[in-house]
Amino acid sequence: MNTICNSSSSPSDLAADHSQTPPSLEEVRQRFQGDRFATENGAVIDAIGEGYAKCSMELSDSHRNAAGAVMGGAIFTLADFAFAVAANWNRPLHVSLTSQITYLTTAKGSRLTAEARCLKDGRSTCYYEIQVHDDLGRLIAHVTTNGFSVGH
Repeated sequence: MNTICNSSSSPSDLAADHSQTPPSLEEVRQRFQGDRFATENGAVIDAIGEGYAKCSMELSDSHRNAAGAVMGGAIFTLADFAFAVAANWNRPLHVSLTSQITYLTTAKGSRLTAEARCLKDGRSTCYYEIQVHDDLGRLIAHVTTNGFSVGH
């Protein structure tokens, strides 16, 4: 059965139709500590909801390129982590099939935030939109990710 995800999902929309109690935010954070590349580079989970995750990264010198700007790889890592959390925190394993990132402007400030929202959830594939903002509220990057369920 195909379903269209509620693109306005927010942290308060937690898995209402699940028969089991959904995991707490702290339990989800513990689970995703296994995503070592993202977490060891500073990605943290701020909020979860049905088909939704908000993650952030405090920026340091290690996130910058030779020109002093935030490295595209740091931005993509945060966006990919947000997709992974949104698609997997309360469902069978989903992996990325494709991702498309468009960098819109140079990040300013000291923190990036990525919000992933499910736009389409099918039997074996899903489609997410991820927006990355800096702490000045500017849209830094727009990402779309097509995922595949390996656990259905």
